[in-house]
Amino acid sequence: MKVKVYSLPACGACNHLKDFLKEEGIEYEEVNVANAENAKEMVEKSGQMSLPVTIVGDEVLLGYNEEVKARLKELKG
Repeated sequence: MKVKVYSLPACGACNHLKDFLKEEGIEYEEVNVANAENAKEMVEKSGQMSLPVTIVGDEVLLGYNEEVKARLKELKG
């Protein structure tokens, strides 16, 4: 499962999501959207400006909440 997380260092929800992924043993690639090119990529892939944005394959997960956590656990298997 390839997971990409678009985030900012000062984003609380982003940090909670990354902590959750680590606790679940889910490897991920972090993309810092402070870089304009990374931010542009995130918007093109997700259509979103809010953080965090998690992309698993072709699936886009928005924010950090119980629904996102459940879906990530489900995808993990």
